[in-house]
Amino acid sequence: MKIGVPKEIKNHEYRVGLTPESAREFIARGHNVLVETQAGVGIGASDEDYVAIGAKIAPTAEDVFANSTMIIKVKEPLADERKRLTPDHILYTYLHLAPDPEQTKDLLASGATCIAYETVTDRHGGLPLLKPMSQVAGRLAIQCGASALEKNEGGRGVLLGGVPGVHPGNVLVIGGGVVGFNAAQMAVGMHAEVTILDRNTDVLDRLDAHFEGRAKIIYSTKATLEQALSEADLVVGAVLVPGAAAPKLVTREMLSLMKPGAVMVDVAIDQGGCFETSHATTHDNPTYIVDDIVHYCVANMPGAVARTSTYALNNATLIHGLRIADKGWKAALQADPHLAAGLNVWNGKITCAPVAESLSMEILSVPLADALT
Repeated sequence: MKIGVPKEIKNHEYRVGLTPESAREFIARGHNVLVETQAGVGIGASDEDYVAIGAKIAPTAEDVFANSTMIIKVKEPLADERKRLTPDHILYTYLHLAPDPEQTKDLLASGATCIAYETVTDRHGGLPLLKPMSQVAGRLAIQCGASALEKNEGGRGVLLGGVPGVHPGNVLVIGGGVVGFNAAQMAVGMHAEVTILDRNTDVLDRLDAHFEGRAKIIYSTKATLEQALSEADLVVGAVLVPGAAAPKLVTREMLSLMKPGAVMVDVAIDQGGCFETSHATTHDNPTYIVDDIVHYCVANMPGAVARTSTYALNNATLIHGLRIADKGWKAALQADPHLAAGLNVWNGKITCAPVAESLSMEILSVPLADALT
């Protein structure tokens, strides 16, 4: 199969779809890899590094799309990239379609086969291709939130870990999944006071066993959420409904409960955000203030640590990418229902139920398994 790796063009997105090491794996199986020039520079991988393992270098993104069957990216294709997609393309990347009707409409019109990392599942019910970036984003949420708390950034001027004789900062993590767990780990490590809210009692048990009293593990209700918001210096929104838009758990009215200069980091912004007052920002201009509360809502947080993020992502995506290339996408999806769960758009139809429901759009009218035969 002809594999294409374009350079990411989203604001301050430095990751790349394939590392040289991953590209080498495709080439070793007889596939051709075409990489846009400078695509890997953000992770310290030069064109020469790709050439050394047998990849070819293309001068433009147009060349990559025109001469490839499977396009491997990191972030969702922007409008200029979507114009280059055809029915002959397999797009393998993060899509986050639920809050993005324009992208969805363009992908439907392209006729391309679009497999989204974030809805591929595993036998444990997890999201293995989303997990590594959730780990990165959760840890970054505390790092970025701590910076936004600085007075010169508009925050309260609170040091999360405090110093002897002064109270540490108070961190609220809403959601105890992969993002929330990693955020809490970092906050506890910085010696902040940490509260985690979740509604899954199994998750609460697991968190309680792990943190052993170093974090407060609380069942989430409106009352406990409001109480925790009133005490927090930093709030991390870490709520996910696979494939669907994130629920708006913190309303604008609730901001009045919070301390002026407190910071909210919405890690769910890729799926529309879990704060009512959230809107996507960029690394160029990451924060804004609503009702005296600092909002950090960067939609591609892991892009800031591109090398770590790219290698972590490739560790998860490579095996499925190789199966698609080796078997062809239909056979690969027929053989693996967990990979099939990643198919979001095919033949001009939405194939992922949460996406269709979130966008109030029609889903493929026949079962996917039947359609693929």
